[in-house]
Amino acid sequence: MSVIIEDNAVVLLQGDSITDAGRDRSGPYGMGEGYALMASSWFTALYPEKNVQFFNRGIGGNRACDLVARWQEDCIDLDPKPTWVSIMIGINDTWRAFDSNDPTSLDDYERDYRSILEDVRDKLGARLILIEPFVLPWPEDRIAWRKDLDPRIDAVRALAREFGAILVPMDGIFAVAATRREPVFWAMDGVHPLAGGHALIAQSWLKAVGAI
Repeated sequence: MSVIIEDNAVVLLQGDSITDAGRDRSGPYGMGEGYALMASSWFTALYPEKNVQFFNRGIGGNRACDLVARWQEDCIDLDPKPTWVSIMIGINDTWRAFDSNDPTSLDDYERDYRSILEDVRDKLGARLILIEPFVLPWPEDRIAWRKDLDPRIDAVRALAREFGAILVPMDGIFAVAATRREPVFWAMDGVHPLAGGHALIAQSWLKAVGAI
């Protein structure tokens, strides 16, 4: 598979704290310290001649409804216009049900997710990359989250099919990784990756677009 991102492309990475990863919001170019930085840096090093620009607009704590609220400003109105939009969202929709008694219904999650994908398709004509939300079984209470998260993962897979998006199946990839090293090696709270976990997301993203 050859790299599918075109010359002079503009790639926007969107999501929650996993994408945010402490990015500097004082200017437009902060990439954070996580997979967004790793994937963009490796892509740029491997394909400098393609002149691809990367932008990170992940915000920690976001749910799908938060993306809807800021989508015009943080996606549609960006200059230069994104030609690729990569999204990972959903773990906070699950998490808030367990730590704040503030659940997001599956129907609302799917409706909000579809809304932002329709905006990308209809207003930008950009290609889409969807990264599955994931949770690792550590601490043990995270195991109970599966009943809420698994249907959201199924929804992301269905949306990827519906919109012709590239799917990065991170929940399954982390499940395999957790057979090689214990879950806490990848994410100390089951959600927020450590360095190796971020590198695994970046590697998986690069493989999905044919960059490696």
